[in-house]
Amino acid sequence: MMDNKKLWDSVLVEMELTLSKPNFNTWFKDTSIVKQEDGAVYLGVPNTFVQDWLGSKFHNQILKALRGVSSTIQSLHYVISKEEMRDRPVQDKPLQTTKELPIADTYINKEDNLNPRYTFESFVVGPFNEFAHAASQAVIKKPGIVYNPLFIYGGTGHGKTHLIQAVGNHLKNLGRKVFYTTSEKFSQEYLNAIQANKPNFFKEKYRKYDVLIMDDIQFFSGKMKTQEELFHLFNHLYDNNKQILFSSDKHPGLIQDLEDRLKSRFSAGMIVDIPTPDNESRAAIIRNKSASSRFPLSKDVIDYLAYSVTGNIRELEGIINSVTCQSDLKERELTLAEVKNFVKNNTKPKKLVSTKEVVKTVAEFYNIEEQLVYDKTRKKEIIKPRQIIMYILREDFNISYPAIGEKLGGRDHTTVMHSCEKIKNDMKADETLVQEINQLRSIFV
Repeated sequence: MMDNKKLWDSVLVEMELTLSKPNFNTWFKDTSIVKQEDGAVYLGVPNTFVQDWLGSKFHNQILKALRGVSSTIQSLHYVISKEEMRDRPVQDKPLQTTKELPIADTYINKEDNLNPRYTFESFVVGPFNEFAHAASQAVIKKPGIVYNPLFIYGGTGHGKTHLIQAVGNHLKNLGRKVFYTTSEKFSQEYLNAIQANKPNFFKEKYRKYDVLIMDDIQFFSGKMKTQEELFHLFNHLYDNNKQILFSSDKHPGLIQDLEDRLKSRFSAGMIVDIPTPDNESRAAIIRNKSASSRFPLSKDVIDYLAYSVTGNIRELEGIINSVTCQSDLKERELTLAEVKNFVKNNTKPKKLVSTKEVVKTVAEFYNIEEQLVYDKTRKKEIIKPRQIIMYILREDFNISYPAIGEKLGGRDHTTVMHSCEKIKNDMKADETLVQEINQLRSIFV
C-alpha cells in the first residue's frame, strides 16, 4: 500500500494540471488522506462546504486519479479533519460523508472517450464562437455531408474540445457510432500496433466508426508515418460519408511539417476559428456559470470580471467558481471591492512579452525573415506583418508610438500611428485578417 502522502501528492499533481490555479487553491488547500482501509480512501477536508463541493463537483475526477495511481482503490470517502488531527489515527465513527463509485463507472465513457458534460446545452454561445457553433449545428443535421471534415482551431481554453465533443454526444444519442481521441493517443496506438505486428487490427478499429473526432492535430507535426496512416483513414471515412471532426491550436495551413495532402484534405470541408472571447461573450459566460449559485453575481461584478479577467475560458471559469465559493462561505453576496481584491490576489499577472518576441512570433507566423521587419524594405509581404506587429504592441501591450518606432528600426512615430490605424480599418472588412490577429494574440495570452 502506498504511503498516504505520496498517494495524495500524486493525485494533486494530476488535479493541478486540469484546473486553474484559483480553483485548485480554493478546493484542494488543506486536504490530505487520513487513512486507507480495505480499498477505501478517507480524504480529510477542512470544513463541510469543501466536503460537499468536492463530493459533488470533483468526486469522479479524484477517484479516477486515485485509481490511476493504485488499481486497488475502490471507493472514496470524505471526513472533516482539523489540521492538527491530520496525522493522528482516525477513530471508527460515522463519517460526515460517504460516496462510492462502482469501479466500472468513470466519468469519461471508455467505449468512445466522450465526456457527457460536453453538450450543446452547456455551451455558451457568443459573438466570438457563434460561427463555429453554427457550423457544428449544420454538421449534426447532415453528418458526413455538410462540412466534412469540420476543422475548429483556436487558443487553449477557447472551447474547441467542448464543441467537437458536443457534436459527438449529440450524434451518439442518435445512434451513430462515435469515437473521440487525441493526435497523441492516435500516434501512440498506431506505434503500439506496428510494434505488436497488428497494423490491420488498428486500421479495422478506426474504420468502423460513423463519426471520428480527433483533438490537437498540431501534434502530428513531423510524424510522417502517422500522417500517412491518418491520410488513408481519412480517405476511407470520407469516401463512405462518415463525419470527421478535427481541432488544433492553429490553422492547419500554419502547422509546420504537416503534409500538403493532409492540409488539402482538411481544407475540403470547413475550417473555422474560435478566437479569444470578447468582453460581451465573457460577460455571458460569467452570467451563465453563476446563475445556479446561491448568490448569483451582480451586474457590476460580472462587468468587472468580464473586463479584467482576460485569460481563456478555463481560467475565467476557475475565477467564477472561486468567487461563488467565497460567497457561499460568507453566506452573502461579495461586494465589488471584495471581488477586486480577490482577483488581484488570485490571478497571475499579464505575461510579459518583449518586442523581440512579438517580432519573432509574427515573422514565423507569416514565414518571413525576422530581420526584414527592422529593415527599410517596402516589400508588400513585409509591410503587412510589420504593421500587425506595431498594432499588437500598441493595442495589447500599450507601448507608446515613439517607443514602437524606435524598437522597429528607428521609424517615426507618425508611421507607427498610420500603421495601427490601417490595421484597425482593414480588420473591419477583412475577416481573414481578424482571424490571423486573434490567432497571434492567443499566443501572447
